Amino acid sequence: MTVYVDEFRIWHPPGAKVPRCFRAGSCHLTADTLDELHAMATKVGMRRAWFQEQSMPHYDLTEKRREAAIAAGAVFVPGREQARKRRAARLAAKQ
Repeated sequence: MTVYVDEFRIWHPPGAKVPRCFRAGSCHLTADTLDELHAMATKVGMRRAWFQEQSMPHYDLTEKRREAAIAAGAVFVPGREQARKRRAARLAAKQ
């Protein structure tokens, strides 16, 4: 299973309306396939309703769930590197 987490950081500006659990920051859980992503999300206690399918299918993780994902086999890959891989895969698919 190839599942990734990126760096833990605060993504929102101060004073923004953010769920309490994410005020201290969050990170993204992504994977090479949706099956792998949803399997890991289930393993670390995420609800399917929390899945975000925008341009990058992912789940937002609290610090505790990030630690659980890493313990369960997720690999740290910086967010920028993940974005480069996604762009390269989209370009390869078009050829």
